[in-house]
Amino acid sequence: MRHRKDHRKLSRTASHRRSLLRNLVTALFQYERIETTVAKAKEARRLAERLITFGKRGDLSARRHVARFVTRPAVTKKLFDTIAPWYTERHGGYTRILRIGHRLGDAGETAYLELVKSAEQKEKERQARLAASEAKEAALKGDKPSKKGKSEAAPAAEEKPKRGRRRDQEGGATPAPTRKRSRTGVKTG
Repeated sequence: MRHRKDHRKLSRTASHRRSLLRNLVTALFQYERIETTVAKAKEARRLAERLITFGKRGDLSARRHVARFVTRPAVTKKLFDTIAPWYTERHGGYTRILRIGHRLGDAGETAYLELVKSAEQKEKERQARLAASEAKEAALKGDKPSKKGKSEAAPAAEEKPKRGRRRDQEGGATPAPTRKRSRTGVKTG
């Protein structure tokens, strides 16, 4: 029988297990998705869902209760201000465990533990990622809005020779690389 066997011990002392779970739950709320083993994910999910329920309550005692467990004040603020409002219409099931396979080192089964998001939130994040990638590409191409003084200097900068290997102007061919010498001075290759 397994009466009163409430949780997984995770091969740790009580204090070590508590600090591990505190760190996992804090990281989950901070990054919204973490990678860990399946057993740790199942234990962290229990605690994370309880804390989200406290976040939905939103009163002072709930905030104090969460602040005792979550290790960073900024993450506590994010839980109450950002994460808890996502789940006002939802009664439980705030997290999801996605199994991703076994670790190479010790063959431990790993999984993603992530917060469940609505379709609108996913689309909004997707649009933000696309906008960020477009801005990054534009910055790499040099399509930044140039100032009046720099637009005149840009053609002069293009005329400068490139640094690195010299290339023949006519054919554009590069010379063959020189042969390397080993430590004894004998040519190789």
